[in-house]
Order: sequence, then structure tokens, then C-alpha cells
Amino acid sequence: MEHKKNLLLMVPMLHQGGFERVCVQTARLLAEDFSVTVLIFTDKDIHYDVRGIEIVNIDVPSVKSRLGKVCNLIKRIRRVRRIKKERKIDLSYSFGSSANYVNVLSRGREKVLTGIRCQTDVENRKEVSLFVKKSDLVLSCSREILRELRRDFACEKSAYLYNPLDVPAIQEKSKEESFCLPFPDLKQARDAGEETALLVSMGRDDTIKGFWHLIKAFYLVRKRIPHAALLILGAGSFDRARELTRQLGIEEQVFFAGAMKNPFPAIAQADLYVLSSNHEGFPNALLEAMALGKPIVASDCKTGPREILLSEEEYEELIGKQPDGSTVREIKEGSYGILVPDMSAQDDYDGTRLTGEDEELAEAICRIFLDREKMAFYADKAGERAQSYLPCKYRRDLVRILNGIVS
Repeated sequence: MEHKKNLLLMVPMLHQGGFERVCVQTARLLAEDFSVTVLIFTDKDIHYDVRGIEIVNIDVPSVKSRLGKVCNLIKRIRRVRRIKKERKIDLSYSFGSSANYVNVLSRGREKVLTGIRCQTDVENRKEVSLFVKKSDLVLSCSREILRELRRDFACEKSAYLYNPLDVPAIQEKSKEESFCLPFPDLKQARDAGEETALLVSMGRDDTIKGFWHLIKAFYLVRKRIPHAALLILGAGSFDRARELTRQLGIEEQVFFAGAMKNPFPAIAQADLYVLSSNHEGFPNALLEAMALGKPIVASDCKTGPREILLSEEEYEELIGKQPDGSTVREIKEGSYGILVPDMSAQDDYDGTRLTGEDEELAEAICRIFLDREKMAFYADKAGERAQSYLPCKYRRDLVRILNGIVS
């Protein structure tokens, strides 16, 4: 029997987040092909099911002081270097910038892959230059990130691989438990056959998620669809977002559900998924909503949404017109969902200021809700598109990439 190669997957934490989820999925998917170990810097707030996965916790959590960060980096490098040696690691694949640092600086004889998971990672040129120089391969989750790596860093040792999406599992989880909608007026209106709209979005309380745009757009949507509600799922206090809903007088129509182990029963009850981010890598939550057949309105942020919502032909046409990767200039109805121009990344939780960007997002939302045929069309296309990211394809492509490096 052929000896399995030893693969180390490195991620800082396993709390709620996109690349943390992908790390756990990768460990499970590659278990038959490699001897897999997942290395974490701390086991605080583990959100995902890691039963059956070999976990090594080096127990060096993050600190805030500059000196503490330097000391932490040294500790992490030393401990990871020792583990790589003890476990005779053949391949080490890291997810995100802080793990990438440790991965390349602890390098021994193993092959090293660094994962660029978000547009914000690419914007730190010093970091990326180090990863490009010290890695055997830089693996991104987005075609747009790959284009930037090759254009701006002359990084030919690079590839992209879309995140896996387990559509049947998501659909099954959506039926595992019930979710009681926290909007009695909406339920009453639905039961009476009146026009209603339930929007949903998922993400942590973070500036890159642009939730102030979503809340302001929702305020405008309610002027045209009075029986509308907004459900926001994700970790964090959302204090400023809550205050914004009070300023706008819509606090009873917006509910912050927090982080949920299984968010899919809640998403399944929504009519539309909205992504208002100004930065993404490859938005898992958007794809999960598509797996449940939810029409999509998304900002054309860097990166991810355009690659999901546009067909190959539409994407190539856009890149041909705007080779610098800049955002669409008007609302674009793609083959699989609707894109709106990217919105300001400067947070603005002042309810007295509504921008053209907020109005454009509201217009795109209403464009779907007030057209039943369009609503049904994009629901069908969402489910169709979700099938493009099945785990079997991800596994096949990643095994090919890893074997190509280690052979």
C-alpha cells in the first residue's frame, strides 16, 4: 500500500469565518488522499465540528501590543517548525495572512503553499511579496485575486481554486430544525396574502461587510414594500447597526440573530439574499444561500461576487472592457444574480445621510421583489449555479495541485 503524504493545514483559529470553514472541509475531503493534521494557534471559540480530525493546538493566541505580536510570531514559528519536523510533514498549506507568515518562516524540507483568501490580503504588498518569494505555490480562492498576483507581483507560481459547496448537506441542514421568524407582522401579512419581503444577509460585525449600506437600502425598500423585514446573521454586537435602525425607525423590522451553528433554516425562510460587502475573498455565505435557491443581489466588491453571478462570457466581456478589475458602473443583471456597483468602504452609521449607493442597492432589491418572473428566474439560476462548486470537484482539483507540487 502506497504511503500517504503528510499534509499540514494551518489556520489561526476555528471560530466562525469563511476560510476556517474551508480549512475544516478540506481536512475532511482529503482524508483519503493524505494523512491530514490541522494546526491552530488557539482553540478559543471553536465553531465548527472537528470530530475525527487530527487537531494540534500550539496555544499561542493573538495579543494586541506590538511587542507581544513580535514575541508571538517567534513562538509560533518555533513551535510550528518543531511540529513539522516531528510529524515529517511533506506539504504545509496555510489559510490567511497570519498563518501564511508562520508557514513560510517555519519552512523546513516540506513544500509550502500559502493561501490568499481575501482582497484585503492582496493590498498588503510587503506581505504578499514575502509569500510569493517563500512559497512553492500561492493558492487563491478567486480568479480576480489570481489576476492581481500575476499582474502586480509577477507571481507565476500561483493558481486559484473555488471553495467547495456541499449543496445536499446544506439543503438537509435547512430542514433539521425550525426557525421561528421574529417578525409577527410579516407572518400575519404573509398569511393574509399581502406583498411581503424577507431579506437575509450573513456575516460578522465588521466594516468590510458594509451593513450600514444594507440597513439604509432596506429603509428605502420599505417605502415601496411596507411589509418587508431584514434578518442579519453573524457574530458580533452590531451596536452601531442597531442604533442606525433606531435612527431610521425600523428597529422592529430588523433582527440581529447572532452567530448560529446552523443558520440554514433561517436562510431557507428568506425571499432574497443580499451581500453588501466592500471586500470578500470568495463569499461562502452567498453560495450557501444559492444552494437553498435564494435570488441574489450583491455588491461588485473585490473579489468573488462577479465570478459567481456572471456567466463565463459575461465575466470575460467585463474584464475586456475594464481590465483593471474595477467595479461595474451600473446595476448589472447577470446570468445568476444581480450585481450593483461596489459601495464605499468608509463606514457611515448616520441615519440622516443616504447616498446614491444606498439608493442603487435598494433599487436592485426592489427590481427583483416587484417582478415575480424575475424572482422565480433568479431562484432557479441560483440553485443551478450552486452545482458548479461541489466538493468532489474541489477535492479532485486540490489533490492534483498538491500532488503536482510534492512529486
